[in-house]
Amino acid sequence: MQPEMQTNQAYRAVAREIALPQQKVLRNTYLLLAFTMVPTVIGAMIGINTAGIIIRNPILSFFVMLGAVIGLQYAIAVNRNSGWGMIFLLGMTFLLGWFLGPLLSFALALKNGPQLIGLAAGGTGIVLFVMAVIATTTRRDFSFMGKFLFVGMIVLLLAIVANMFLQMPALALTISALVVVVFSLFLLHDLSRIVNGGETNYIMATTGVYISLFNVFANLLQLLMALSGERD
Repeated sequence: MQPEMQTNQAYRAVAREIALPQQKVLRNTYLLLAFTMVPTVIGAMIGINTAGIIIRNPILSFFVMLGAVIGLQYAIAVNRNSGWGMIFLLGMTFLLGWFLGPLLSFALALKNGPQLIGLAAGGTGIVLFVMAVIATTTRRDFSFMGKFLFVGMIVLLLAIVANMFLQMPALALTISALVVVVFSLFLLHDLSRIVNGGETNYIMATTGVYISLFNVFANLLQLLMALSGERD
């Protein structure tokens, strides 16, 4: 979802400032994060061609996907120190890529859809770079934000579910904007934990960073489509 070059730039910018153990975790996190783009792209390509499955049953699909992702995150946490943790992580990224299918298909149906997808990917890369630089240069421990962000995530999740029934475009735009903010801060929180030694397992670190980037990308794309999408 973000260009690999920007990921590498973010890593080089922070690697000069932190201790060797944290550098190793950060390096492995970025390498694994880059590798997760492979199943994500494959899943997205399949999702574009099978988007009707989700479109016909949006509410059911959402809850099934939510349950599957939560289950996979639990499996990743349990198997964080084995190869199975990586397999579950790659499976989760494939599934989330597939879930992006309808959104990408709607974007590609717009006249400027490919450009909007590129802008969303570039914007996600910029968010990653900025949060990585902040986490490193300030050297602050942002773990205190964890509880507040979790509560914010739950509130947004409830708002998303409510709007599935209300179907209010203005509320949908507000939710997407807040999701971008909340998960950008989640990204800062997770990167700060790596930099300060709070997270020493790169599989778990990658899982947190990926989830944040996924949500930032998806909601940036929805905002761009709503605000500047050009229909034929």
